[in-house]
Amino acid sequence: MFRSLVLPALLTLLLAGCQAPSTKMHQIPPNTAPVAVCGSGDVMMQTTLWFGMNKPKGGIVSSSEWQQFVDNDVTPRFKDGLSVYDAKGQWLGENGKLARENSKALMLIHTPDVASSDSINKLRDVYKQRFEQESVMRVDSLVCVAF
Repeated sequence: MFRSLVLPALLTLLLAGCQAPSTKMHQIPPNTAPVAVCGSGDVMMQTTLWFGMNKPKGGIVSSSEWQQFVDNDVTPRFKDGLSVYDAKGQWLGENGKLARENSKALMLIHTPDVASSDSINKLRDVYKQRFEQESVMRVDSLVCVAF
């Protein structure tokens, strides 16, 4: 009798663990953030801001206007340094025509904290208001930094 009860129960338990492989890709659970694991150095945030140089009413942000923005608005907020790169943006406009724009990429390495993030958002707001821009793209990544 024991054998007649145990064998079906054992088979049921074994088969319960069998299932077809999932075709879904693994997804990052909601409300989780990536974590940098550093072999050396410290975990910091790398933020790159992308600034368009065309003014919507015509003209461009001049070299001197840009440098004044970097010297007077960016550097005082990020005294430890920054990097600026010349870039070129390209996209299809609403009319389907190719549009191009000279731009600047500003890379900041900073502590991943609210104060730094707020300061960066203030820079974006200043640039948008001063040069009548629709947006300033922001890209954040956790990075490992060693000096």
